[in-house]
Order: sequence, then structure tokens, then C-alpha cells
Amino acid sequence: MAKVCDICGKKPMYGHNVSHAHNVTKRRFEPNLHSMKALIDGDVKRVKVCTRCVRSGKIVKPPATSRAQ
Repeated sequence: MAKVCDICGKKPMYGHNVSHAHNVTKRRFEPNLHSMKALIDGDVKRVKVCTRCVRSGKIVKPPATSRAQ
């Protein structure tokens, strides 16, 4: 499963852990992704979205439906 935002395309970045003794080891910075339902082209789809896209309003959440019908 790819850790990529479906809206903006944000993906993991690479860098280093640096200790106090300046020992350097490789690490990955993962994007903060959430799986949620969104309205895309009039259809409700489940997408993986980074929190930056959620906060900036780039996705539209579908209206809540009542269970008692």
C-alpha cells in the first residue's frame, strides 16, 4: 500500500536520525494520511488524504445520512 496523498501527491521523504554524538542513520518521514470518504465528481469514494488537504478544504465530505429510514 503506497503512502501517498490522493489529492496533492505528498509521499514519504528521506533523511537522517542524528544523535548527540552525531551518529547518522537513515530514516523516513511519513506523511500524516487519513482514510476518509470524500465527494469526488459527484460520487462518494474512500481516499487517503493528508491532514494538510483536509484542513485547507481541498476535499468535500459527503453529507451524513440517517440510519432510520
